[in-house]
Amino acid sequence: MLTAVRTQLGGALFRRVAGPDGPATRARIHETPGPRWFAPDRPIRTVHGDASMFIGGLSALLLQSLHPLAMAAVAGHSGYRGDPWGRLQRTSTFLAVTTYGTSADARRAVDHVRAIHERIRGTTSRGVPYHAADPHLLGWVHAAETDSFLRAHERFGARPLDAAGYDGYVADTARVAEALGVSDPPRDRRQLAERLTAYRNELGATPEARAAARFLLFQPPLPLAVRPFYGGLAANAVVLLPSWARAMLWLPRVPVVESLTVRPTGQALTRAIRWAMTPPPDRSGPA
Repeated sequence: MLTAVRTQLGGALFRRVAGPDGPATRARIHETPGPRWFAPDRPIRTVHGDASMFIGGLSALLLQSLHPLAMAAVAGHSGYRGDPWGRLQRTSTFLAVTTYGTSADARRAVDHVRAIHERIRGTTSRGVPYHAADPHLLGWVHAAETDSFLRAHERFGARPLDAAGYDGYVADTARVAEALGVSDPPRDRRQLAERLTAYRNELGATPEARAAARFLLFQPPLPLAVRPFYGGLAANAVVLLPSWARAMLWLPRVPVVESLTVRPTGQALTRAIRWAMTPPPDRSGPA
C-alpha cells in the first residue's frame, strides 16, 4: 500500500513538473550517450537534483520580479497566468537538459532560449524600453535564480554542501549563464553576493511584481485539497528571500512563527517530495 501511494504521488509530481512528455524527455536526457557539460560529481547536479528546488524555484520567481524590466518582460510575454504549468515545465526541462543532458542537447536548449529572448522587446508602463536578450538584465535573472537555489539547498537539501561546494555550484551555473549571454557571471558565493548588491538600486516592486507575488502565493491554479501543501512551500519561499526583498513586496517577517512552524513545515514537505520522487528499492531479490 505504501509503495503504491509513493508511486502515485511521485508520478503526479513528475507529470506536473515535467509535463506530458516528461518520461520521453527524461530518457533522452539521461540515457543518450555523449559528453556532458557537468561531470556526475559536480555541485550543480547535487543542487538541481534535490527536492529543495521546489522552494528555491518559487523564491527565485519572487526575487526576479523585483527588477522592473525583467518583470515587464515576464508580464508581457511569458503567459505565466494563462499557462503557469507550461512555463514551469519548460523551465524545469531547460534546467534538466543543461545540467544532465549531453553537450549537444544542452547547446540546442540554450540556442532555443536565446532565440526567444532575442524576440522579446517592449516598454514598461513608464515607457522604459527592455530587451530580454540584454546581458545586464539576463545577469539579474541569473544571479537571483542562483542565489535562491543555493539558499534553498543550504536549508532544505538532503546533503548540504560545504563552502567550497557552494562556490563550485556558483561556478557551474556561470557556464550556463555565459552560454545564455550573461557577461562575466559570478563564479563564487562572494561574487554572487556582490552582484546582487550591485543591482539593488535598480530594483523595486512594481504593481506587476506585487500582482505576480499575489498570484504565486495566494492564487495558485491548484485543487483546494492541495493548496495547504503548496502554501507550506510558498511560505518557505518567502522566508528564504533577503529581508530587503520581502520589504519591497510587502511580505512581513514574523520570526517566532517562522522558526517554530514555517521552517519545520518546509523540512517536512521537502522530505515528503524527496521520498515520493525517489523510486522505491527493488526488493524482489534474485529469481
